[in-house]
Amino acid sequence: MARDGVPMLMLIDDEPAQRRLVSALGARAGWRTIFAADDGETAIATLGTQDGMQLDAIILDQWSPDYEPSGLIREIRSRRPALPILILTAHNNVAIAVEAMRAGATDYLSKPIAPERLLAALNATLAEGAAAGELRPLTEKITAPLSFEDVVGSAPQFRAALAIAAKAARARVPVLIEGESGV
Repeated sequence: MARDGVPMLMLIDDEPAQRRLVSALGARAGWRTIFAADDGETAIATLGTQDGMQLDAIILDQWSPDYEPSGLIREIRSRRPALPILILTAHNNVAIAVEAMRAGATDYLSKPIAPERLLAALNATLAEGAAAGELRPLTEKITAPLSFEDVVGSAPQFRAALAIAAKAARARVPVLIEGESGV
């Protein structure tokens, strides 16, 4: 959704120095940064603006006195489900990272941020966005895991392979399945 081919990034961070750093790093890679806010309310309001509708990613500072990160992530997800949200934090805490990812964060970045790590994460959001557009309808249609009975195919060789796979699944041991591409 980049404007004029320039990907757009919203930065939600209460530290001015961090905002300048991330903005400068993004600009080097061709990103345009809009500063939504230091607080969640303004960030949510910005989503509805002309710039907010064209965002390609959000970077959210994990700690702020003005908002609860997981709640803000869920709110953003409810309004813009496909928008990548990258968490930037100075606290390398596994529990916080898991909570953020469960809330819908796309990636978790630690401060001090290495420029190449930030740019790789931003560029990955663009690549995933292009691929996700094709896959999203299928993932929305299939909400539960498929069982062996749900697999479609009538060739005797296929049904025999499926029977072997079903036996292996019951044994709960690792299995390597090989086949030609598209099979």
